[in-house]
Amino acid sequence: MLFLKAVFLLILVGFVLPVAGAAAWWSTVDRPTSWRNADWGATGVLPEPAFTEEAAIYVMTARTGGFKGAFAVHSWIVVKEKGEASYTRYDKVGWGSPVRRNAYPADAAWYSNRPQILTEVRGDAAERLIPEVNAAMRTYPHANPGDYHIWPGPNSNTFVAHVLRAVPGLDTVLPANAVGKDFLGVGQWFAVDPDGRELHLSAFGLVGLAIGVRSGIELHFLGQTFGVDPFNLKLKIPAFGTVQRRASNRMRGAVNH
Repeated sequence: MLFLKAVFLLILVGFVLPVAGAAAWWSTVDRPTSWRNADWGATGVLPEPAFTEEAAIYVMTARTGGFKGAFAVHSWIVVKEKGEASYTRYDKVGWGSPVRRNAYPADAAWYSNRPQILTEVRGDAAERLIPEVNAAMRTYPHANPGDYHIWPGPNSNTFVAHVLRAVPGLDTVLPANAVGKDFLGVGQWFAVDPDGRELHLSAFGLVGLAIGVRSGIELHFLGQTFGVDPFNLKLKIPAFGTVQRRASNRMRGAVNH
């Protein structure tokens, strides 16, 4: 009985209250009424690709649209090979080809929400990692038409999380409100990153946990994440995302996040 009370309290304080608070906050935010009148244009968050010869990798997130924006972000990957004068963007979406290439500007707003750079790799480090990133995207197991499921997955965040797990050199994980990041696949209950430094357990993306040097300690419930990363001083709050004590140092030449 004491154990059940502890679980109930954890769910209430760790998950229900933050989600309810995010819903109340989001109800006050002015936002587009549909995708048709949303802004999908470039924001200038990324530097002009033609201004530098160096290779680059960016992992980006932005709040999604509608009321689900209170609880979730959309994530995508941007790559620039050395010497190229343009970026290549990869998203998984629920319409058209499941993994889309350059469907939007690399740093476009998502449902009028300004994107953020979650992690950035540039220069020699990016050159080394781009082949691994491309290989991970090619082996994404949910890349067929009809594979997209907004909840609990596989969705856009499932795709990016797959790449991040497959390429430990990117040295990052998606934020706490990247719903779908914990979906491993039907019948797949656990995953270990190639470097052996991250363990993921998941039951259909609904209940699970992650432990490791990049995740810290995460508890997953219905697509949301509650946890702490003592290595990077991060607190993971359902619906609100990941809060870091100090400003991140993302530019790695660098491999920063």
